[in-house]
Amino acid sequence: ITAPAGTMEVLASTHAVPVAAYQLVGKPTFAVQFHPEVYHTTEGLQLLRNFVLGICDAKPDWTPASFVDSTVERLRKEVGDGQVVMALSGGVDSTVAAVLLQQAIGDKLHCIFVDNGLLRKNEFAQVLADYEHLGLNITGVDAREAFYTALKGKEDPEEKRKAIGRTFIEVFDREAKRIKDVKWLGQGTIYPDVIESVSVNGPSVTIKSHHNVGGLPERMALKVVEPLRLL
Repeated sequence: ITAPAGTMEVLASTHAVPVAAYQLVGKPTFAVQFHPEVYHTTEGLQLLRNFVLGICDAKPDWTPASFVDSTVERLRKEVGDGQVVMALSGGVDSTVAAVLLQQAIGDKLHCIFVDNGLLRKNEFAQVLADYEHLGLNITGVDAREAFYTALKGKEDPEEKRKAIGRTFIEVFDREAKRIKDVKWLGQGTIYPDVIESVSVNGPSVTIKSHHNVGGLPERMALKVVEPLRLL
């Protein structure tokens, strides 16, 4: 946006961005052309706080503890007695999602951690031990050679992502089929993942293919449960 239309009032600008923020005149609609939520944005959190609490008049009653309690209760109702299979990456998102599912359904959650050969030295063994320490029902899979074969000769980053994704689906699908009566696929998708691939409320431009969105559910014919999808 370089020039406001008649219904827009410019609220902020920089030397490089003529319209950094605007409001639709007479309407409670605001927009920004930057990321107020990221660490390096000056006073970004204060901007969000002003909007949510001051303009939207929302109540600051959300806490991590209340989120855990409500999510665990929701997962119990959503999954019921079903068996859930879930891939873990060693990252925060999938680990937190798995712990929430484990609190909700216990050993009916079956976690799979795949060694794709792209981890740091000894990371696979260390992360696997950490998962076991958390009490997760976890299986480790050595699939390094399969990933090396899939990546051989590829230089383009998007081609590499897709090759890794395809190979992971093949490995995970094979391992998941060894578990009986699985009806659900757990995923560590968080809200920014969803936005990168497709908006929850409508179409958006795909920034890049994302490993947590698409692919697995269609191939495996499982219902998807995502504890962190809107977080």
